[in-house]
Amino acid sequence: MIKDSIRRRALVIGGMAALTAAASAPSPAAAAAGDAAPRAAVLEFADQWTRATGLAELLRRAGFVVTALDLSRPATAQGVDLIAFGSFTNNDTRYPSYVTQHASSLRDFAAGGGVVLDLAQSDQFGAAVPYLPAELGAVRTDTDFDTVFPVAAGHPLVAALPVVSGRVLTGRAAGIRVSWETVGSWRSMRVLMACATGGSAPCLLEGAHGAGRFVVSSLTLDKCFNASGSALQPAAALRDSVTFFTALAGYVGQVRAGTAPPVLPTPMPPQAPVGPLVGHVDERSARLWARPGLDPAVHLDWSCVLRGASGWSSTVGARLSTANDDTLLVDVTGLRAGTRYDFTITPQRPAPGFTPLSGSFTTAPSAGAPARITMGLGSCAPSTPDAIWTRVVDEGCDSFVLLGDTPYIDSGDLAVARTKHRAFLSQPEIARMAASMPVWGTWDDHDFGGNDIDGSFAGKKNTRTAFVDYRANASFGHAADGTRLTARSDGQGVYTSFRRGPVEVFLLDPRWFSRTGPSWADPARGTCLGEIQWDWLRARLRASTATFKAIASGMIWDDKGNAESDDWATYHYEKDAILDFVATERIPGCFLLSGDIHVSRALNYGPRVGYDLWQFIISPLHDRTIPSLNVPSPHLVHSAVEPHVFLKLVADTTVSDPTLTATWINRAGRRLFEVTRTATELGHRA
Repeated sequence: MIKDSIRRRALVIGGMAALTAAASAPSPAAAAAGDAAPRAAVLEFADQWTRATGLAELLRRAGFVVTALDLSRPATAQGVDLIAFGSFTNNDTRYPSYVTQHASSLRDFAAGGGVVLDLAQSDQFGAAVPYLPAELGAVRTDTDFDTVFPVAAGHPLVAALPVVSGRVLTGRAAGIRVSWETVGSWRSMRVLMACATGGSAPCLLEGAHGAGRFVVSSLTLDKCFNASGSALQPAAALRDSVTFFTALAGYVGQVRAGTAPPVLPTPMPPQAPVGPLVGHVDERSARLWARPGLDPAVHLDWSCVLRGASGWSSTVGARLSTANDDTLLVDVTGLRAGTRYDFTITPQRPAPGFTPLSGSFTTAPSAGAPARITMGLGSCAPSTPDAIWTRVVDEGCDSFVLLGDTPYIDSGDLAVARTKHRAFLSQPEIARMAASMPVWGTWDDHDFGGNDIDGSFAGKKNTRTAFVDYRANASFGHAADGTRLTARSDGQGVYTSFRRGPVEVFLLDPRWFSRTGPSWADPARGTCLGEIQWDWLRARLRASTATFKAIASGMIWDDKGNAESDDWATYHYEKDAILDFVATERIPGCFLLSGDIHVSRALNYGPRVGYDLWQFIISPLHDRTIPSLNVPSPHLVHSAVEPHVFLKLVADTTVSDPTLTATWINRAGRRLFEVTRTATELGHRA
């Protein structure tokens, strides 16, 4: 993810003296390999925020003969002992292009006795180090640190660094974080330094492959100079950098000579569980989700025990899916409508210290029976602890719908997307909510890939994979043959629908198919929904007997009023076709839902579908509003530029003329505005 530019621009670049060039004595690597100086091929770019650089210069001071990495040639043809990628090279497309095209050559280079040093960050173009051999793995994560602790204190890359109060690299300039990001997960690699005591949040790892080594780091040891060569770091920090790269020269020589210490991998600690999350629940069935965090090689099979009223209980088995990021789904059937169930999920093999994952849910009321349901809805959600989710529970909601940007991913990298879904669902307040009521969701631009993105986005397969890994909807778009897809496998789109008592919600996907082909409504224009999703929507609307029908989309149903194109005004011909279909088929009870714009609004378009058509916009759940998007409209009835807002939707068919009440509520419990409509006002015959 791109870092906060304000933090980086705080760098103070004046008043620091350059360090005297290193002595001309032969480097340790040269001594180990005879008189030949070690050779390094370098790919580095100035940090786009601070313009800091320095990897090539520091390697020269350490005794390397340095050349620029030839991007047209494989790693094995560079004629060097070390290939080094500077920090923030991953903010330039040339880095991912090279390491993807020449991944096998990088592996061959290491297998033949070479060393690859990868300082690349941030995770803008991928969190995982993509070229590592299958036995190794390292995935960066977005947390930043100013502290570094030696873990393997006797290792050649660590031993020479001065230790101050148990820490190393203590004299760095305040404006450049010592470690932009860390490594969140790894496989068969040794942790050499970390940003927290006990070895957590690693920032320097080593992995062995054949005769050579891979060294992965998130440290900014190379960011020492500006464009003119003047020092940006204090003298002590420059000495630390030269010390590290001089040690690297000796280490490269040891690897070449076969005398480097063996790599003893650091076991990754067990990951914290995520979930459980209650997903799709209808009258007779439920879909439960969890990522338990235990090793799937040991704990593949799991049991879910459900308990209902009067001592009823049932046990259902489930299997952890490694293809779905070590998550599991429990599909439960044979339940009773309108009934509360408690559940626990445990491994079938003993796991000392593991706390059972527990939660509860209430099945949907019988479709034909009078009922009153209270549903929460919202978009644009925080991935930090926030009391908005506690407010949802305290307001008596029995279910919740995520309308997109839930969470913000802004990447097409699978590891990034999965990491951000985990972080989102791990927040204590949303975790408590999701374990106590059914939660459904669709996506919008930021969880699809990035701001104002359409279906041409190259990374959409990865973001869809992560979405289905971390949601438990009844279905996820359609398979390649156009059939409804209930499995968590490759497919197209994520649209779905569900019914809860008097309300049926149609969660559209306006992202996956957009601009990927001609529109079914106007062949001269681009599509938004795609023809298969359109056919599905028509069939589901025709078949629905729900009193109230919510047609939901992350993006709003009219013009945002800015330069962006991700709204239904861009695809007005498909929007008109949907509304014309509702009017022609005389489908009562329809209203529109949306989010995205960081403003909450209620609009009435008059008798567009044979009765007054309303749109309810709910945004944001987090704290960032956009007042400029609260644009004038002749249809606007209410609006609020208010952070931390959700919609409480109450549908009541226990009264003679059923009512639908929508209330916009902030996390403090304050009512912003409210709309109530009867079934008669929404097209049902009196």
